[in-house]
Amino acid sequence: MPELDVTDTEASLRFWCECLGFDIAYARPQAKFAYLEREGAQVMLCQINRNWEVGSLKRPFGRGINFQIAASHIDPIVSALKAAGWPLYREPFEAWYRLGDNVESGSREFLVQDPDGSLIRFAQNIGRRTSAGSPEP
Repeated sequence: MPELDVTDTEASLRFWCECLGFDIAYARPQAKFAYLEREGAQVMLCQINRNWEVGSLKRPFGRGINFQIAASHIDPIVSALKAAGWPLYREPFEAWYRLGDNVESGSREFLVQDPDGSLIRFAQNIGRRTSAGSPEP
């Protein structure tokens, strides 16, 4: 599971818990660290302490990576973000990904950046289908 460096643990916890629906599994407040869970997804947040820094940290953090998190339903998360006035990086959309010669897996997804700019992609499974142009199985 990822451990994300954050500039402000309290601000990040408000975002991850209040907007994204994560719960704190455990925390070490003196270390400004929290371990979060949501529907089986886990992420750790730690205020920058220079222990793991391999280069300078400039916003947006996590350039070149997005963290996909499976969710049973994305609409409540989108609603919570909008109620909090938090902008979406990309509005909900439908995506289909090829799994083999004739099968695709579908998801409803949206993307949002956390307070430090890390890109989070929530995906709701919408099933499988035969790939376009493939014979029926």
